[in-house]
Parts: sequence; C-alpha cells; structure tokens
Amino acid sequence: MKQLGTAWLLPLLLLPTTTVPAFPFPEKDHWTNSGCGQSILKNQVNGRIVGGKKAYEGAWPWQASLRRNHAHICGATLISHSWALTAAHCFPPPVKLPQFQVVLGELQLFSSPKQSISSPLSKVILHPDYSGSDGSRGDIALVKLAQPLSFSPWILPACLPKAHNPFYTNVSCSVTGWGNIKEGVQLSPPYTLQEATLPLIDAKKCDKILNNHQHQITNEMICAGYPEGGVDACQGDSGGPLVCPYLDSWFLVGIVSWGIGCAQPQKPGVYTLVSAYGAWIQSKATEIKLGFYNITVRSAANIQTRGLHLTSFLLILWSLASCC
Repeated sequence: MKQLGTAWLLPLLLLPTTTVPAFPFPEKDHWTNSGCGQSILKNQVNGRIVGGKKAYEGAWPWQASLRRNHAHICGATLISHSWALTAAHCFPPPVKLPQFQVVLGELQLFSSPKQSISSPLSKVILHPDYSGSDGSRGDIALVKLAQPLSFSPWILPACLPKAHNPFYTNVSCSVTGWGNIKEGVQLSPPYTLQEATLPLIDAKKCDKILNNHQHQITNEMICAGYPEGGVDACQGDSGGPLVCPYLDSWFLVGIVSWGIGCAQPQKPGVYTLVSAYGAWIQSKATEIKLGFYNITVRSAANIQTRGLHLTSFLLILWSLASCC
C-alpha cells in the first residue's frame, strides 16, 4: 500500500480547536456510590465568615450561591437533585423568578470552573410563618432548580435532620459562606469560600444570653457562637448552611438567619432550626429525604477528562496508516 504523505494534514492543523471524547470512547458515564453529607474530595487542598479561614476545594459541596441579576446575595444549601434551602429574607417582594440563579460547584465566587453549574429557578416557596421582618419565625425558603442536576464530587447534597434533632448545646458545627469578614468589610478577591467552627446554643439559653426584648428566640431557631465573640456569620452569609457532623455525615442543622452585629461578645448568631421544618419541607417536595440516604455520584475522573485534541487524534491515525 502506498504510504500517505504529511501535506494532507496541514489544512486540518488549521481547523478551530476542538475536543473529542477520551479514547477508547466511553460507552457510559462512570459512577460511584456515596451518601448525603459526605465530601468526596476530602484530601484535596485548595483554598467570610468573621474569624474564619479559607475552605478547601470540595470540602462543602452542598454550598450554593444565590444570585439576583448575577450578583451574590445569599448562601443556600443543596438538599436533593432539584431543591435547595435558603432563608426567606433573601427574597424581598415582589419575587421575580427570572432574576434569580443558584450557582453550585464554585470555591471562589464568579470563577466559573468547569465543574460548576448555574441554574435558573423554577419555583420559590417561602414559609407561611415568615412575616418579612427581622427576627421573624419561618425564615426558610425552598428553591427549585429549573432542571434536576447530577451529583459530582463538587456538587453534593447535605443531609437533613429528622424531626428529632440530635444536636444540642456545645456541639461543634461549621458555618460557611462568602459574606463579610467584619462588619462592613467585604470578602476580597478572589472571593474564596470561608468556613468557621462554632458551638451550638439551644433556643432557651440563647434567648437569655441575647436578652433582646424585640426578638424572641423561639423553638424553631438555634444559635451558634462563643461567649467572647470573634467568630460569626455576617452580611452575605444569610441563607447559608450551619452543618454538624453525625454518623460520619454532615447534617444541615441551621440556616443563617439574623444576628445583632457580627461576632460581638454575648451576641451569638441566630439560625433557622431545619429539623423544626422537616414536615413542611416534605409536604412541598416529596423527593426530599430526611436522615441519611445513599446517592450515586459521577466520578471526578470522568468529569475531568477532556479527551484528545482533534489534531492529536488525526496524527495518531496518520501514524497508524504510515506504519501499516
């Protein structure tokens, strides 16, 4: 057989850059088993919460950014393929759905890594007890993504506690977000997700500590913070997750709701107690499960594979033709 020359490759080398699937071509996606509230990328190293530190890549894969007209306004927490939880106060009336998006899979705001997903919303459900004022009961909202998503190592759901809340005073939990690092001081570029560890404070004890005649800490709320202050959620963290470890998984115990200033002594942050709203959540979205459950996750290797460059693929074919 006559060998092929190389001149025929030149026009192809000038073609626009593209990619083809990895070779050999995969017949189907690769999946792995995991569970809600479990971080898969535990050992990967990156890189505000007041008094916090930078989070690691994939450490909090349920953390979402709620955006209005593409500007970050609140945190949110992924809890299923289609639903996330956030605070009702993140949706001042009138709520216009086309203005809102939920972004998942970002460690740094607006970085748009290939594993991130930006989804419009198809529904927002505010709890009927929410009055629209600071300190209101029912500061919780369900948001439905326009399309169900697949779980990946960067995008996973947190577990939801059952009606019986197993988390009590002094349990160490973690709050995450892209909010202010001090009162009036915004997180600076590259806007890396911040995390902080805080002890829980039950509603009765918190009500005594705050001694706030304007706002009562009810049984549908929980607090977190240190007596000396110094660590707290702040503006921009609203709606984000307060998660606690239980049975080797992370459970969404609280939603950042309100507080008196940020990180002040004897002024713990106040969170919506998620376990108080389990029945309401399931009544609005039957696919959402309470407690621990298993999930399937698209593998990191499958997502990261970009495949051969087209010209590289053609060069391989040419090499095979030349030698045969």
